[in-house]
Amino acid sequence: MSAKPSLTLQRRINASPAKIFAAWTEPSQLVKWMHPNKNDVIHAEMDVRVGGRFRIVMRTPAGEEHDVSGVFREVVQDEKLVYTWAWRSTPERESLVTFTLRRDGELTLLTLTHEQFFDETARDNHESGWNEILDGLMREFA
Repeated sequence: MSAKPSLTLQRRINASPAKIFAAWTEPSQLVKWMHPNKNDVIHAEMDVRVGGRFRIVMRTPAGEEHDVSGVFREVVQDEKLVYTWAWRSTPERESLVTFTLRRDGELTLLTLTHEQFFDETARDNHESGWNEILDGLMREFA
């Protein structure tokens, strides 16, 4: 059996790990900058603790809503999050996201790894969305 597809993306962001961590985990901040594929985040819930849940609802320009949720498996304040990721429409296709922050001189290196995709198409679709999300986060701190 072959390994399930995964992706890893990195950005160097002009902000402290604490500010980036807050932007990623505080719903009031998240809705301001997270716009993958021109979607708007219309609802976000975050219980950032091991075993806590998150839920994000996005609306497309056509008015369709997409709901993703998961459970935090590891939380290291201002450094690392590991959480499951499953779309409401395909809950059986759960995958895993690891988000890390590390000081890199005056910048912060953000590394996002998303693994255990159902197939290559799912990986490719998420890669596009994650790139837009990370670019939005960079603009937030530009």
